[in-house]
Amino acid sequence: MTRFGGWLFRHRTSIPLPLAVIVLVLPVRQTALAAQLIPYGLALIAAGEAIRFWGVRHIGAISRTRSERLGPLVDTGPFALVRNPLYIGNIALWAGFALVGRNAWLAPLFVVILGIEYHAIVRWEEALLTSRLGAVYVDYMQRVPRWMPELRHKGREGHKGSDLPKFSGRETVHSERGTLIAIAVGLLLLALKAYGWRLMA
Repeated sequence: MTRFGGWLFRHRTSIPLPLAVIVLVLPVRQTALAAQLIPYGLALIAAGEAIRFWGVRHIGAISRTRSERLGPLVDTGPFALVRNPLYIGNIALWAGFALVGRNAWLAPLFVVILGIEYHAIVRWEEALLTSRLGAVYVDYMQRVPRWMPELRHKGREGHKGSDLPKFSGRETVHSERGTLIAIAVGLLLLALKAYGWRLMA
């Protein structure tokens, strides 16, 4: 699982592309009930990107690396609540796109698929970070849960977090621009798929 996670980490941007193809290829259900899914999907997408934006503001462009290069340990912002907020944001994004595509059954399927993928990646990341950072990262793993926030997690009382400066809003947008563009393009393609025939009529 750990070795597989290393391979997934290096290809984590391209691996979800089949999910995008599924959303765009599956027929849209033109029903009132299916249309009601769209606001919930948009809310999930917004929430997922908000989590990512918050995380990137603290961790910076290192989140885009495909190598084993490490930055400093970040344990502030969302990283003080869970160790993998960016992956949580990604899962919310993809579940949201499934709902906007009016195929509700895809949302839990995407959560399972991405959950398995990210679990493998996280296992690899944890082994790497433990070998590189040692006791500092072990202490972080003991203080902060992997996926589910625990507001009163044992051992977190009194911990002030690192003194690393947050990135500016402009720097965060610049680092996150690829994801923002992908979201905009995805929503545009789904809109054309669902309503394009009306524009051509």
